[in-house]
Amino acid sequence: MPRLTLSELEALAANALHAAGASVAMAASAARCLVAADAQGLGTHGVSRIPTYVAHLKSGRAHGGAVPRIVREPRPAACLVDAGNGLAFGACELAVSAACTRARRQGVAVAGVTNSHHCGALGVLLAPVAAAGMVGLAFSNAPAAIMPWGGKRPLLGTNPVAAVFPRRNGEPITIDLSLTQVTRGQIMLLANAGKPVPEGWGMDSDGKPTTDPQKILVGGSLHAVGGLKGAMLALAVEILCCALTGAALSHEVESLHLGEGHPLRLGQLFMVINPGALAGDAVYMQRVETLVEAMLEDEGVRLPGARRDAMRDAAQNNGIEIDDRLYRELNP
Repeated sequence: MPRLTLSELEALAANALHAAGASVAMAASAARCLVAADAQGLGTHGVSRIPTYVAHLKSGRAHGGAVPRIVREPRPAACLVDAGNGLAFGACELAVSAACTRARRQGVAVAGVTNSHHCGALGVLLAPVAAAGMVGLAFSNAPAAIMPWGGKRPLLGTNPVAAVFPRRNGEPITIDLSLTQVTRGQIMLLANAGKPVPEGWGMDSDGKPTTDPQKILVGGSLHAVGGLKGAMLALAVEILCCALTGAALSHEVESLHLGEGHPLRLGQLFMVINPGALAGDAVYMQRVETLVEAMLEDEGVRLPGARRDAMRDAAQNNGIEIDDRLYRELNP
């Protein structure tokens, strides 16, 4: 399997997306975020997604020439970005930047994204917030994968949630999770390898447990993390990402794994909080470090994001290895 430097893999990914119809800017932002996910060991949200994105670009499910823009900003601390049904990354980066700018002035800000696409690892998108010394929260909906509690068909997406908390000296604390027992990406990897999934990961279109990844991915559903509580959180994220932005509800979106079909029109929401607007930067940093010190007194405790930071540092030195089939797919 070939091993590439981060810059080599980023160039390869951008070229593949551009060849499929993405603008230079869209391809570059997507490649940058996907490779950043791979560098952190998040292979399910890295360049392995590119074949799906390429299919969407070629069929029109994603518009390669879309230019994300702010379409509504009626209040000083909020704005809405329209992704134009293009790939999500440039629109999300614009939303995060806009929210940071507003939070510096207003103390808190929120930016929504509508008419969007799959946005990869949310924690990657929040990195600029921590770099600016602020707290960030991110949410996204996704094609339907979770049944409402007591229901029989999936209506809610995997609906990931992420948060980032800057520290005085150490790496930011980054929390990034989907609201299903496992991510759809993990099931995709097993499906691509022709392997079954473990019991308890998902159900088929009839609501019956299955170990066949294809039956879960096409018409099936995933188990919500934490049962009832996970389903309730998924509902909250659905409303935040869709009702506030006007995006498509998860059950209105065709499967991400279909090469052809309608644009996804997903929604994302980013919130940025300036610690200086509340107890103050110094108090915030002191409280975080006190908590971190107490956590690390117990042997075996690992801070959220620490493993990803270590893998990122290793990838910067050693590059990233990708399998032969994916390497061929990235060379159109």
